Amino acid sequence: MADSDFLLALLNSRPIVHGEQQDALAEDDAGTAWLRARGGTGSAAELAAVRRARHLLDEVVRGESTAQVLAEVLRGVHQVPAFGPDALDWELVVPDDARLAVHSVLAWDELRRTAPGRLRACANPECRLFLVDRSRANQARWCSMATCGNRMKARRHYARGRVA
Repeated sequence: MADSDFLLALLNSRPIVHGEQQDALAEDDAGTAWLRARGGTGSAAELAAVRRARHLLDEVVRGESTAQVLAEVLRGVHQVPAFGPDALDWELVVPDDARLAVHSVLAWDELRRTAPGRLRACANPECRLFLVDRSRANQARWCSMATCGNRMKARRHYARGRVA
């Protein structure tokens, strides 16, 4: 799974379905399965770390907090040099239970640097999902044109008809 796909899956793990917020990580068993499906350990500590990282990333992407709050997820993480025959690489040292949480923050940072402004919240105020805008014009507004985009356009059309 690509880093941005993992990040989007994590951020979108709390969709609103039929007016009620769901949470793929709320129940311990479901959260454990979600983590294991993405290469995690499924431990209680990992689940708590990923929930916290998701909460902080949600606030940062929505502009409710600065990126500085993500420092707590990266606490204790460091890189060490790994020498090959003719190359130097850097290896990330992360406790197993923090690996997916750290991965989500690093995926956010990579996306922020390589595609600035492309990760955003859906423009539908009743939706909690996020999107990565891969369009050339960088003007995508909805998590899905089939659902949120269609609903918002239909509402605007209906409102214009009522005014006329």
